[in-house]
Amino acid sequence: MKFLRKFLDKQAKYFEKGGKLEKLFPVYEMADTILYTTGKPTSGAAHVRDALDIKRTMITVYYALIPCVLMAFYNSGLQANLAASQVAQLSTELWQTRLMLALGVPLDPGNFLANFVHGIFFFLPVYIISLAVGGIWEVIFAVVRKEEVAEGFLVTSLLFPLILPPTIPYWQVALGISFGVVIGKEVFGGVGMNIFNPALMARAFLYFAYPAQISGDKVWIGLDGISQATALGQFADPLIENTYTISEAFWGFIPGSMGETSVVACLIGAVILIATGI
Repeated sequence: MKFLRKFLDKQAKYFEKGGKLEKLFPVYEMADTILYTTGKPTSGAAHVRDALDIKRTMITVYYALIPCVLMAFYNSGLQANLAASQVAQLSTELWQTRLMLALGVPLDPGNFLANFVHGIFFFLPVYIISLAVGGIWEVIFAVVRKEEVAEGFLVTSLLFPLILPPTIPYWQVALGISFGVVIGKEVFGGVGMNIFNPALMARAFLYFAYPAQISGDKVWIGLDGISQATALGQFADPLIENTYTISEAFWGFIPGSMGETSVVACLIGAVILIATGI
């Protein structure tokens, strides 16, 4: 970390006013303030300055989402492995299934590690795409406006995958996060001025633009060709026998969007936010 600190200090002259990379100062400032400082000190009359700035606030929200992320890993893999154990002929059209077989990891719903690893293969690519594409849009708008890079994209990029089904096409992830960040936030002026939640705006866009990939009975299980209703779908249809218990619904061991099924995980995140005053 000391080496990185020295490196950033040496590069500062290129990004500051009059430097060769002055226009890219928001990118330098983003790295510097996330890793080290809380921003520039206020000038003028005396101020009480708290170390908890917007960046630290957003990072705390990010940490509060970790329980939901861990549950997304486990439950996404659990549902896929449960489905795999119930079919006679296993389909290998999904790359996640092929990779599990290639690594020699069993598709066993009773194996905690197998569930966790399988779920990572579903969640991580969606998150990486969401973070990369959303981050690019944030940097572009910050550079054009000559403002600091908003930290909200860290939270948005993590919230978005949590409310998506595991089988969502990757190009739709990129399109959805682009719509959410640009139309849901940036056109209103950025952080603090948007009237919609960018992650929910992105999901609403996908829901109406591509309903086949984000609704119905075939998108909630990470196994090709498997159709299974969610708990709400079963409760809503009197012709479908409810196969989920209250306990499974509470802990989150049911089909659904990757990170939204567990009441416990959401409550842990809520406690973190309340306890920290965020």
